[in-house]
Amino acid sequence: MTDEKKVAEMIVQITARMDMLLNDTSVPKNVRTAINEARTRLNDKGDYTVRVSAAIYNIDGVSNDINLPPQARTMLWNILSMLEAIKE
Repeated sequence: MTDEKKVAEMIVQITARMDMLLNDTSVPKNVRTAINEARTRLNDKGDYTVRVSAAIYNIDGVSNDINLPPQARTMLWNILSMLEAIKE
């Protein structure tokens, strides 16, 4: 399996997790907005390292929001870990 194919599969998995958070009404609106923006950037055209970096930046900015439920925070950290794995 090529690296491009592995990256594409990881992005699909990450996007699915982002969708779960976007559909969770306990997640604050500002966090859902940042996740949606990260999801959009991640699925844009172009070099995957740039897309992943943009997504990390968006999610990292809200991952410590005080109003974020613990399960959502854990999922965000998991998404960040997956994004970091792609970037390396």
